[in-house]
Amino acid sequence: MASDAVLEITDANFDELVAQSDLPVLVDFWAEWCMPCKALSPTIDALADEYQGKIKVGKIDVEANRDLAIKFQVQGIPMVVLFQNGEITKSWTGGYPKKVFAEELDKVLV
Repeated sequence: MASDAVLEITDANFDELVAQSDLPVLVDFWAEWCMPCKALSPTIDALADEYQGKIKVGKIDVEANRDLAIKFQVQGIPMVVLFQNGEITKSWTGGYPKKVFAEELDKVLV
């Protein structure tokens, strides 16, 4: 991960980092072999840097964390999910420009 602000979320730490988070959490479900995931990565890094301290941003490798991929019914990647209080409030499948994610993040910060 290029940005130090991006958390590595796993089956083992999901509850601590996402489900029990006081802050909203933007999670990118991805895989190393996924070219659209790699294309989206700079956008996720930029969001993590810009919203640091306001929103947590993390990535879940679906190959290494199959339990989470199954739990959240990930059928296509990249899949980006916004959690608030441990609940999904918005999700996107596929690549989107940073503006799309930023607009939704700004709504939850109001």
